[in-house]
Amino acid sequence: MGIISTPLLEEARSIFSDLGYTVSTAGTELRAERKWRVVYVTTSDPDDTPNRGDLRCFVAPEDRAASLCEELLARAPDYEWAVMELADSGGYRIHHPRTSEGISA
Repeated sequence: MGIISTPLLEEARSIFSDLGYTVSTAGTELRAERKWRVVYVTTSDPDDTPNRGDLRCFVAPEDRAASLCEELLARAPDYEWAVMELADSGGYRIHHPRTSEGISA
């Protein structure tokens, strides 16, 4: 996965905006804010991800999401994370390390 994937980030921007977050650009990532919560949204690989923030959402296409989840589970980073899997058909699914099943929307 590259440092930034504009189509994936733009889809994520739209989803977070629809969920009521205020979304801004933060370098090669997005910063989504709602109430007290700040989520850094990225398409970067975990190795290339800036070490900031307590909440991070990795955005990935369907064919990359499962392996990204496994990679993050193995790394056990010091921040809370989720993977937003963007479906080719237009929907999305959220994978969180505390759930065995993703949340679809």
